[in-house]
This record gives sequence, C-alpha cells and structure tokens, in this order.
Amino acid sequence: MIVTTTQHIEGRKIVEYKGLVFGEVVAGIDFVKDFKAGLSNFFGGRSQTYEEELIQARDSAIAEITQRAMALGADAIVGVAVDYEMLGANNGMMMVTVSGTAVRTA
Repeated sequence: MIVTTTQHIEGRKIVEYKGLVFGEVVAGIDFVKDFKAGLSNFFGGRSQTYEEELIQARDSAIAEITQRAMALGADAIVGVAVDYEMLGANNGMMMVTVSGTAVRTA
C-alpha cells in the first residue's frame, strides 16, 4: 500500500477513486509520563516520553487508514494529511487524525 501526501504517484496512473478514508487515535497521557515530560520542560531538552507517544499514535492512525483503504479495494492513498490536537480539561488526551483519498492504480 502506497501512502503519500502527494496527489499523484510517479509511474502509476490513478484508475479509480474509492473515497475518503480516515484514521483516528485518541491517546491518554498518564501522570507518570506527564511528570517525566514536565522535567524535560523544566530542565530543557526534548521530551522522549511525549515523542514516543506521538510516534505510536501517528503510526496507529496510519495503520488504521491503510486497513480502511484496503477494505475498499484500494492499493494506494493519496493526499494524506496528518493533524494533531490536544483534548480534555487539562489537555491530557492527544488526538492524531490522518485523512486521505483511497485509490486504485495501474
């Protein structure tokens, strides 16, 4: 499955548009992770804890969009966009949304 942010796939022709597909993941940040990230914020540097959580959420959302496209009979997804949001009263939840157009190519 080709997953790309571009509207075209070099060397391939889009022969059928299967429709929009989405992958959504909402992940909670627990107290321990929040505390460790707060230390990075206080002392400076990157927060490996949040980065790992973000990478895992993004990978899960991309896997979800890929499964949904395959279920439609697509072999590629074009025009992929990734969006990140913080949710909840104390921004304790992270949402990653991936969207694109499922297509069949030749």
